[in-house]
Amino acid sequence: MKILIADDELRLRKIVSMHLKKNGFEVYEAGNGKEAVDLAEKIKPDLIILDINMPLMNGFEAAEKIRENENLKELPIIFLTAKADMDSIDKGKSLKAIHYLTKPFSPKDLINKIRGL
Repeated sequence: MKILIADDELRLRKIVSMHLKKNGFEVYEAGNGKEAVDLAEKIKPDLIILDINMPLMNGFEAAEKIRENENLKELPIIFLTAKADMDSIDKGKSLKAIHYLTKPFSPKDLINKIRGL
């Protein structure tokens, strides 16, 4: 399974990447929303994990672009973010996110959610 992680926080991105790779997933990384959309169009991942607060294009904007793309519109999205307010959670749901996880999070929980797809 190819997974694209988009988070501007390098340390967190590397931690998530390490846990995913340890569990047998093929991992790609993006440091902002625009890079995530461009990379998703190129590699066609099976899942994308998006932070919300990112430069150039935030996670919601990236998800909107992905949903507009005929080849990616059904791509499962997990939001992994510090934004825990109801407006953000509702926005994530409106963008058809399959999960909305808030930081701090359990890598084991993330892996279990991915395996449950």
